[in-house]
Amino acid sequence: MQSITTTTMVGREDEQAELAAFVGSATGRALVLRGDTGVGKSSLLGHAAALADREGHRVVRAAGVEAESALPYAGLHQLLHPLLPDIARSDIARQEAAGPDGGIRAVFGAVFGAAQGDPPSVMTLGIAVLGLLLRSAAERPLLLVLDDGQWLDDASADVLGFVGRRLSSSRVRLLIAVRTDLASRFDTAALPELPIAALTGEDAARLLDRCHPDLGRRIRRLVLEQAEGNPLALVELPAHLIGRADDPTLDDLAGPHGVPLPRRLQQLYGARIEALDEHVRAELLRGALDGAGTTAGTDTVPGARYPMRDADQAVAAGLLDVAVTTGEFVFRHPLVRSAVVRTATPNQRRAAHLALARVHRTNLERRATHLAAATVDPDEEVAGVLEAAAGSATRRGGALAAVTWLTRAAELSENPADRSRRLADAAFVAGHAARLGQAHRLVRADPVPGSAGSPASVLAAAYQALYQDGDVRSTHRQVSAAIEKLRADRPAAAPTAAPTGGAVDGGAVDGGEPGEVLTRLVVLLLAISQYSGDRTVWESTHRLLASLGDLVTDRARLYSATWSDVTRYGADRAEAVRAAAADLPGLAPWDVSRLGAAAYHLDLLDHYRPHLQRVVDRELETGAVATGMVMLHQILLDQMAVGEWAEAESTGQRGLDLAVEHGHHLFAAQSRAYLAQLAALRGQLGRARDLQAEVDAWARPRGVGFLTQVADSAGATAALGSGDHEAAYLYAIGITRPGTFRPYAYQAPRTLLDLVEAARHTGRAEQARAHALAARDAGLPLVSPRLALITYGALAMTAESDGEAAEMFGRAESQPEAGRFPFELARIRLAHGIRVHHVRDGAAARQYLVPAAEAFERLGAAGWAERARAELRATGAPPRAATPNLASLTWQERRIADLAAGGLTNKEIGTRMHLSPRTVSSHLYRIFPKLGITTRAALRDALSRADGASQP
Repeated sequence: MQSITTTTMVGREDEQAELAAFVGSATGRALVLRGDTGVGKSSLLGHAAALADREGHRVVRAAGVEAESALPYAGLHQLLHPLLPDIARSDIARQEAAGPDGGIRAVFGAVFGAAQGDPPSVMTLGIAVLGLLLRSAAERPLLLVLDDGQWLDDASADVLGFVGRRLSSSRVRLLIAVRTDLASRFDTAALPELPIAALTGEDAARLLDRCHPDLGRRIRRLVLEQAEGNPLALVELPAHLIGRADDPTLDDLAGPHGVPLPRRLQQLYGARIEALDEHVRAELLRGALDGAGTTAGTDTVPGARYPMRDADQAVAAGLLDVAVTTGEFVFRHPLVRSAVVRTATPNQRRAAHLALARVHRTNLERRATHLAAATVDPDEEVAGVLEAAAGSATRRGGALAAVTWLTRAAELSENPADRSRRLADAAFVAGHAARLGQAHRLVRADPVPGSAGSPASVLAAAYQALYQDGDVRSTHRQVSAAIEKLRADRPAAAPTAAPTGGAVDGGAVDGGEPGEVLTRLVVLLLAISQYSGDRTVWESTHRLLASLGDLVTDRARLYSATWSDVTRYGADRAEAVRAAAADLPGLAPWDVSRLGAAAYHLDLLDHYRPHLQRVVDRELETGAVATGMVMLHQILLDQMAVGEWAEAESTGQRGLDLAVEHGHHLFAAQSRAYLAQLAALRGQLGRARDLQAEVDAWARPRGVGFLTQVADSAGATAALGSGDHEAAYLYAIGITRPGTFRPYAYQAPRTLLDLVEAARHTGRAEQARAHALAARDAGLPLVSPRLALITYGALAMTAESDGEAAEMFGRAESQPEAGRFPFELARIRLAHGIRVHHVRDGAAARQYLVPAAEAFERLGAAGWAERARAELRATGAPPRAATPNLASLTWQERRIADLAAGGLTNKEIGTRMHLSPRTVSSHLYRIFPKLGITTRAALRDALSRADGASQP
């Protein structure tokens, strides 16, 4: 057997110097080598690995595998597997493993399928990988070497990009090689790159003379001309031409002009492969299709690759090498592996895939990959395996891989019903992955007669019309008609009297489960109804659901109650929503976001947000992108509720950018509506009004009442913050009239305080009182903790006696979760403090006004903070301490404050500090309350006072 040996490189002095500096650097780094096929990237990787090994580094090597490029985290598993034992040796990890989430071990277990758990986001997994790498490099530096990075699966590439940007304070180095002719996630990973060009003419001649010193002049000239400085071609072409110097067709033998060099080299390898014995070719084919290592040391996962045997003939032919450390056969170059696959017949490839499926019978997703390629005729067993693999991939953030497997499962289905069902499933997942066009094509691929008007086609068309165009009117009619048709095709079911009553057993007629397509249509109809915000639409929906009887699942009834009108149907639903939060890791992403919507309407998003934040990045990158955008909305809403307004701004802008990028105009308008609300809260009146007008102009003609209500709410909040109480009242009554809560107007209970305050300040005391009493009588305190807080607050504001005001205020302030809604609590304290000041004295009022003012300033609610400070001054309170507390600023906040005080714009500050203007704005809104100011113009004086006070 031949073995892999290390030879001195010809040329590449600059590249070798760069790699020597890379390996010898005092801190961690990442570097991407980018070059054409055969240009020498693998040799340079080997050179760097040898350098690192000589200097005492630990070296771990891996290679991207084309056959695994659709398997989420396959590449990461290959690269990290040798390091995973370090977790067990880590005292920190052992302590974490004793905790409720299992620490780093639990993260990797969920990702690599070794344990059930919540698949983490890219950030969470990236942090876990960083922790593992730091632990592994504690005793000696670590070099990770990845060849063929263009074949790495997207999820692994995203994690490595995240890690590579954060190695500067470690002893870990990451070296990656990618081809220039193929796109990869590393193209946008923002990692440093080293371009690898062809050899110079002089170095090419030196390499050729070293490898083939006895070439004739004619062949030598031809090889140099054809190879164009490509090292692989310089090494391989002569063996094809030696002995043919007198052949008049020699130029053609070297390769016709215009044919890309990689293809010519594949043809040369193909000739050698065809000369091998049949059993050797079969071994090479199994190794190539299973991603056997192309470089020594890359097969790091025991049992993860097919071990090629009895292939010495391929070594002698220059197709394989033998790894010195393991003795295993490995391909000399990725082009050899490609040539092995290209030269095999379809039947040979299918036989190899079938053998590999047996090898990987305990690995669901690998087995599915090979069975999909091995099977020609319909096979229900194989289709079932692919369907199961799709479910596994979906739960791990691989919705795009799931679409591929479901489509193939449909092709292999033995009966038309299963084929239609699997195509519908593929279209459904594609829709949630923001691939609406692909969803349509999948539906049209169904050959069953009448499939053009099938429920699956209605689903695909309705998704596109709703999310791209905001069409709630026609989609409601179409989806309702599809449900009616399904109902007519089933035996009659006993209708339920109330559309959103108590829990109903989810069993279907005749003992079967409710059809999945019917459930999808029902949930979509509920979503359309929610966006309409229209009483007539909702009542039609509820009548239709009632006629379905127990064909409607319990979960769909929960959505019906919470998404429609929590004032009337939400009081007994909170416990079910809380309980469902415990099962989120096992749910599909769209089920999580649907429950998240229910949690939002009941002000319980705090139970869901930790999970949402863990999985949203994963879904946005390789999973259900559209669902990920919904998750961003839910995270934003909870950030707004708990007072994390700077973070909410960033989340909202991210959601808006994604929605625009994917053409989801409904989600874009929704993001703008929430950002309008946020701007109104922060006193950014111009921005709030601009966004409000944009949302209203888009949503009102389409009848998207959900968004017009948010726009009116933003208008009311902005008007109240600026003291325009008449405008605030007009906006508020556009949502609901005083003394009532308009059915199915979800903002009606949420704007309770807005309407009450606006009415009081415009001389409409009777309307304000009637509205507060209506909230109490409607049972809003029983619906959610936030509604309990603002109901008692409204009763305190409108109380007819001081005793009642004190009692209601006490009930509001003592609500167990009052502190989770700091803005509402501060408003209630401000109003009560003003009342106490009027009926008693300033000293008594200050106990309410001071915490209100501090809360507004901490939140960055500029208009409200100024109003609270004005009320405090009216009580005779001494001016605030004149010296701002600079100690509360981080170094970054202090630097931004100094630059802003110097007159620089947010864009100019961002350029200096490598931040986006939006991030600078977010920092400034955190800085203002810390310095006790509300405007940018006050920065200079505040900093001067603070600096002066700090002088001895």
